Amino acid sequence: MTPTTSTTAQHAPATLTDFFLKWEAEQPRKTYLRQPIGDDFIDYTWAEVGQQARRMATYLQSLGLPHGSNIGLVSKNCAHWLIADLAIFFSGHVSVPFYATLNASQIRQVLDHSGCQALFVGKLDDWTGMKPGVPEGTTMIGFPDYADLHDVGLVPWDQIMATNEPLQQVYLPKPDDLYTIIYTSGTTGNPKGVMIDYRAVAEAVSHTSVIMKHNTPNARFFSYLPLCHVAERNVVQATSLATGGTVYFAESLDTFAKNLAVARPTHFLAVPRIWTKFQLGILAKMPQKKLDLFLKIPILSGIVKKKIREGLGLNDAVLILTGAAPMPKSLILWFRRLGIIIQEAYGMTENLGAVSMMPTTDIRDGSVGKLYPGMAVKLDPQTGEILTKSSWLMRGYYKEQVLTDSVLQDGWLATGDVGTLDNDGYLTITGRVKEMYKTAKGEYIAPAQIEFGFADNMFIEQICVAGQHLPQPLALVVLSEMGRQAERIAVERSLEDTINALNPKLHNYERVRKVVVVRDPWTVDNNLMTPTMKIKRNIIEARYDARLQPWYENDEVIIWE
Repeated sequence: MTPTTSTTAQHAPATLTDFFLKWEAEQPRKTYLRQPIGDDFIDYTWAEVGQQARRMATYLQSLGLPHGSNIGLVSKNCAHWLIADLAIFFSGHVSVPFYATLNASQIRQVLDHSGCQALFVGKLDDWTGMKPGVPEGTTMIGFPDYADLHDVGLVPWDQIMATNEPLQQVYLPKPDDLYTIIYTSGTTGNPKGVMIDYRAVAEAVSHTSVIMKHNTPNARFFSYLPLCHVAERNVVQATSLATGGTVYFAESLDTFAKNLAVARPTHFLAVPRIWTKFQLGILAKMPQKKLDLFLKIPILSGIVKKKIREGLGLNDAVLILTGAAPMPKSLILWFRRLGIIIQEAYGMTENLGAVSMMPTTDIRDGSVGKLYPGMAVKLDPQTGEILTKSSWLMRGYYKEQVLTDSVLQDGWLATGDVGTLDNDGYLTITGRVKEMYKTAKGEYIAPAQIEFGFADNMFIEQICVAGQHLPQPLALVVLSEMGRQAERIAVERSLEDTINALNPKLHNYERVRKVVVVRDPWTVDNNLMTPTMKIKRNIIEARYDARLQPWYENDEVIIWE
């Protein structure tokens, strides 16, 4: 198939360092970071962030590490996360962030693999449980306010600020310098370290500047998705640096709604599960029938929409995004009725998360939008796998040349996703190459497409279609809060209705034979989900494997574990 390439934008790429130095000089007194503490904020201006990052950079250089050394960062999102990241690239080193939910063995694996000799330790739920995984001899720097100041193994941030002068001449990176190593969340095995250089980031920021609305005055961002993930790094870190905007943080899950409402972001990203929670929160205050009635009355409709948007904190948003997982069309349409236009975006760590985005001017539901300027896509003629090519692809996987060669060939990145591409450059995802399996009858099943058929059932929180070696698939489901509170008979009827509506749309061999309601939710803690809320399909299937056949042979259509 002939590759489709979107029109190339005019650009003169600037690095993230260039952006920061520009705003530090032009608007030193403007607030860059706002850290909530209860009902108050600790504000950091561009000048203050620069001073702290420069003092920390001086300290990092004093450690005597070779230029371009890997330096780790493990913390939930907070102001000092971004300051530490700045300090790492000011000092000429490479930032290697990790998920704050890792246990001791997991942090050991990525620290050993990356070879980090220094590690920033910040806002964590269980540092005591994680710490035994840090290799002996690692320099550990503790964030103020969050790190355990009684832990003698941590060098206190404030002590470093008090004893080091600001680095006057920060390191100005060359385009081919390595900027960061982002470890994937590990859906199918050990996380892989994706190497991204400064050129890639500069190219991606430049080519997407119009679509990402970099010209928005008084841009505001709300940071709560993991900053070690490529999406948050793009939408919050890179875009805030490009726009000179202000970043607000979520203090905790309990204060999330309040923090978001105060931030009133102009740019906002949420994964589908967050949008579902927003929807359930709205419906808890205003049932669907009442909402439908209000939306039919012209004057009242405008008041209700405005009140809901203001309540969420999205009244000023000019860019509202979703990604990381498929978003049910019904959910997108539901929010669109409220005047909240959610744009789907698609990408992966290996291509900086920047492949396509849905334009608001020509929405085509069911697709993941239109290719970004400068992004080329073609489909493998045998498998339909999506291959991407652009000036912002990863350099490769750290210390994994064989793996790199398996996905990067002739400048094309094999994404592992299967899809279709129309003549206007709109991309649709239909499944994952590795997730496809053969039934006992020899036909190929793409689980993701079948799972998507259950997306509108609000009794379901999580789903995994399984059944390799069975004649037909069955669906394992975890109930949502609404499902857990409903009567069992109502849940069973709802699930049967979903199956009856879905199956006629599928090939005979794809039709779901049974739905099994499993007892325990799939979480990061029980290793059945990644930190980015994706299910670990192979581990879930292994957990229930011995019971799939008996369940399949059960007379009931809806089975409760």
